[in-house]
Amino acid sequence: MSEDSNKDRLYAEARDRIADFVFDERVAGVFPDMINRSVPGYGTIINMIGTLAARHIQAGTYCYDLGCSLGAAILAIHASIDVKDVHLVGVDNSPAMLTRAKTKLAEYCQDPPVELICADIRDLRIRQASMVVLNFTLQFVPAEERLAVLKMIHQGMLSGGLLVLSEKIALPDESSQQLFTALHHGFKKAQGYSDLEISQKRSALEDVLIPETLSCHIDRLKAVGFSSVEVWFQCFNFVSLLAIK
Repeated sequence: MSEDSNKDRLYAEARDRIADFVFDERVAGVFPDMINRSVPGYGTIINMIGTLAARHIQAGTYCYDLGCSLGAAILAIHASIDVKDVHLVGVDNSPAMLTRAKTKLAEYCQDPPVELICADIRDLRIRQASMVVLNFTLQFVPAEERLAVLKMIHQGMLSGGLLVLSEKIALPDESSQQLFTALHHGFKKAQGYSDLEISQKRSALEDVLIPETLSCHIDRLKAVGFSSVEVWFQCFNFVSLLAIK
């Protein structure tokens, strides 16, 4: 497969109608290029998830990546931990994503192996987790159901367990929102996206990815019982938080 075939050009041609964004086979085929050119600092977040895993994952426990897509975070975790008696679980509701993740993870993750589950994270039950990753996943869950998801995660985590929550956020001040949006669009243009691609992708995500303010995320994490919540990464309107039970 040529390098160009893996390049994200899904919104390069003008469309009469922009359908809602879905994680289908077309998206799965270009996802690494898409997310690295769309989310500033994504590579740093993935690498640091591995570093955090080395510190927090305990023998005999579970580590979940909820919304694992092609398995980038799981690969980083697997490469960083020195614990064999651990259950690594990747969950995603996109069969197209999981098909590709399965091939990649089978090549690199034999010991410990990785369990992949095709499911909606709202239907899961977490158990004995020393680490859970929600890397740009919660933003695709309906806002009114996010509290229940975090409650479920918290209940299934061990004391001292770590949740990594990465999200695109909304800014409470309108002028700040406009500035950060412009900066993000500038980042995407610098990565080679055209104004048309940026506009059409934004329309596709408008009713699918619903961002909330940083304070909303922090308050919700504390409300479900996490004892410590800190921002460890932010670039423009993309943040990653560490929440410890």
